[in-house]
Amino acid sequence: MAAPMAALIVGSSSLLTSRHLAFSRAGAAAYRSQQYLVTMGANPTATFKTSMGDFKCELFMNKLPITASNFADLSKTGFYDGLTFHRVINGFMCQFGCPHSADANSRRAGTGGPEGGTSFTTPDGTVITRSAGGNIPDELVGEFSNKPGTLSMANTGMPNSGGSQIFINTKHNSFLDYFDRSSPSKHPVFGQVVEGMEVVTAIEMTRTGPGDKPVEPVRVETIVIDQ
Repeated sequence: MAAPMAALIVGSSSLLTSRHLAFSRAGAAAYRSQQYLVTMGANPTATFKTSMGDFKCELFMNKLPITASNFADLSKTGFYDGLTFHRVINGFMCQFGCPHSADANSRRAGTGGPEGGTSFTTPDGTVITRSAGGNIPDELVGEFSNKPGTLSMANTGMPNSGGSQIFINTKHNSFLDYFDRSSPSKHPVFGQVVEGMEVVTAIEMTRTGPGDKPVEPVRVETIVIDQ
């Protein structure tokens, strides 16, 4: 499963240091100014409980029911429990969701997805069955740009190739928008961070090695979905 940028085409880790917080606070106002004014209403939230702290995201279930329901289903069934951020690029994004990343040293991290043939249900009762490769249909609607703090689907650059891998934008990556005709990339935004952006910033700033992999693993213990 490819990661952003190529299809883009598919410290102690438990504490935020003063340096992290300084950078986080400096960018907080800019982040808040770019947040989407999507009324949460009945939209669910997803709380990422990580080894570096918690952050909460709104899922745009009312706008992208297939993509958001896929993520919510994988979260509720424990698919994401124990996985690590396998690709982190400061000034770009933080990528997560490959099952092989449970082993932070795995060379296969970034290539996996859900089991093929599994299914989930959208809010209107529609049952979506993942393809043999564990992929879901593209949901290129809403025209939400890949702004800082948004959640977006990673894919291989081919149609309908998204699965479980997502990334959190840490800058405005408009070239990843499916409606930006200057680029072939098509990465639909299906959520945004609403609390704890300083934690995402701290993850973004972790030291990385070959393949943009964090030297000290950043692990997601679980993701809690609240309706």
